[in-house]
Amino acid sequence: MIATAQKLPPNVIARFYRGGPAIAALRGFGGAQDTPEEWIGSTTTAFGEAPLGLSRLGDGSLLRDAIAAEPEAWLGRAHVARFGPDPALLVKLLDAGERLPVHVHPEGPFAAEHLGTRFGKTEAWIVVAAEPGAQVHLGFREGVEAATLRTWTAEQDRDALLGALHPVGVAAGDALFVPAGVAHSIGAGVLIAELQEPTDLSIMLEWKGFGIADADEATLGLGWDVALACVERGARDPAALFGPRPDDALSELLPAAAARFFRAQRIAPGGGAAALGVGFVVIVVTEGAGAIAGLDVARGDALLVPHAAGDVVAEGDLVAIVCRPPEVGGG
Repeated sequence: MIATAQKLPPNVIARFYRGGPAIAALRGFGGAQDTPEEWIGSTTTAFGEAPLGLSRLGDGSLLRDAIAAEPEAWLGRAHVARFGPDPALLVKLLDAGERLPVHVHPEGPFAAEHLGTRFGKTEAWIVVAAEPGAQVHLGFREGVEAATLRTWTAEQDRDALLGALHPVGVAAGDALFVPAGVAHSIGAGVLIAELQEPTDLSIMLEWKGFGIADADEATLGLGWDVALACVERGARDPAALFGPRPDDALSELLPAAAARFFRAQRIAPGGGAAALGVGFVVIVVTEGAGAIAGLDVARGDALLVPHAAGDVVAEGDLVAIVCRPPEVGGG
């Protein structure tokens, strides 16, 4: 398929936790009660469940195949020189219908050594909607000894695991950067757009009672002795993980440390226009209506814009989240 800007059909994914209605309400489709994630513009597959996760284009073809056929048209020459025909990005909508278990994601070197993957799973959360009083739990409040963490996981001490983390209130518009290794849990009633490295790797420190079969599944088959080595056990200040509040027609959303993994911007032209430049992007329209890359768009639309689309402009009374791969420079 020729690389052109286009709207994407739904690509909802069943997971072990409840959720889905908030995604269906935003995107304008039904039947999402037990599908709490939508993978948007995805060339990534779910861990151990390939081909689950792959996105299809409007003509029914796989995006992965389209990029493989025309990598530079989709991704740009500089990106392909560094990453090959891989966007190096996975974008999701995630609707937490219940609190997710405390878990961590491995960083790149750990994932390469123990799981044979090119990428780890650093991620970021852009809060699209949140119920009053909604929280996430993020980073240990105090340093945790390795033996203590091993005891908590062995005994599945839910109170200790969750209680060791910072409780952080969140509201629509918040953006948080979550480096690999940082323990976290997303609370019920939060709808986020998630940017991440393109893997599906999670170590579930908390797993009993969450629909996860056993400790082998919780540790990706690694066992606790290996899996716990990827956990950041030092204290972490969650305030440093928040991005700046958007204040312009085109605003950066994440701290500078996120840029080597991915970039996120909010566009809000306010009836005018915002220039997005050139490059592969995934865009989710969260409010209003207008036009992006020459396409008429409205709340709930998900767009994929290839590098070959050239200079992209967003116009109208709309708000959208722009998700970009790592910056590599050049064209």
